[in-house]
Amino acid sequence: MAARKTTSRKPQAKKCLDCDGTGEITETVRVGSARKPRDTDDRQAALCLTCFGSGDAPTD
Repeated sequence: MAARKTTSRKPQAKKCLDCDGTGEITETVRVGSARKPRDTDDRQAALCLTCFGSGDAPTD
C-alpha cells in the first residue's frame, strides 16, 4: 500500500474592509470650481486605494 500524502491548504486572504473584497468603492460626483465644489446625487465607481483593487486586506 502506498503512503498517504498530506496536502497543505493555502490560507485564504482576508477581505478588504473598505471595499468588502470587491476592489471598487463608490464616490460622490462633485461639480463646480475648486473654490466651492458641490456634491450631486450621482455616484461613480472608483478603485479602492486600500487594497489597490485586489480585494484582499493589506498585510503589514
